[in-house]
Amino acid sequence: MVHKLNVQNVSYSYHTIEGETAALSDISFTADTGEFIAVVGPSGCGKSTLLSLLSGLARPESGFVLIDGKPAELAKEAIGYMLQKDHLFEWRSILSNAALGLEIQKRLDADSRFRLVQMLKTYGLDQFQDKHPSQLSGGMRQRAALIRTLALNPDLLLLDEPFSALDYQTRLSVCDDISSIIRDTKKTAVLVTHDLSEAISVADRVIILSSRPASVKKIITLSFPPASSQSSGLEHSNVLSPMERRNAPEFSYYFNLIWKELKSDASSSHYAEKS
Repeated sequence: MVHKLNVQNVSYSYHTIEGETAALSDISFTADTGEFIAVVGPSGCGKSTLLSLLSGLARPESGFVLIDGKPAELAKEAIGYMLQKDHLFEWRSILSNAALGLEIQKRLDADSRFRLVQMLKTYGLDQFQDKHPSQLSGGMRQRAALIRTLALNPDLLLLDEPFSALDYQTRLSVCDDISSIIRDTKKTAVLVTHDLSEAISVADRVIILSSRPASVKKIITLSFPPASSQSSGLEHSNVLSPMERRNAPEFSYYFNLIWKELKSDASSSHYAEKS
């Protein structure tokens, strides 16, 4: 079986004139089509470094990263990367911002522009397509940034703490929105986050990394009851929304389980329950 994402025995070190600093050690995991993976670990353990390797921006010193059986550096068009900040340009409209990736790749034509307008409509931004970023809330800006990424039709989405710049209330709402969009589009996603509650609320599995050099301490499969047909935000899925998961009895169990795995690390005090 060919996995959508296959990471096997990956190690990576930073090299400077002062010497070598090991960042990742023997990392292995897989993700299949439509699966949502969350990665947590102590601050500075190498989570963002791992995303750089998954995106093909850096190469492992040992081991390999494959996307649909191809090395990540040869499959960059299949990858969408969403950063902590939305990086929308103020001088461009929301529609123009959302089209930026298509423009850069010279793929913006009448058909792709039509699909982009439809995406803005589907995700509640059609009335704001001619507005500028400063006229939108932080949550709407992040939604526009995700649409810009999805417009390229990537198979794999890499999310580097995309909600961290938002205030807590907005963060909860946007997390609900964006995870719903990812589920509805059946994208494979890997989310790096410091927020355990966030990881548990969106993921199918949580990968727990150790302190640097990071290795996989444990992979926890999350199991929640299916959503009712009346659940909002996930029209094509029976998966509970992030907010519904936070209110489920299983949520506390998983939070305590992951916390127990992390608390042996010296920097585990970085984690705090926010819900």
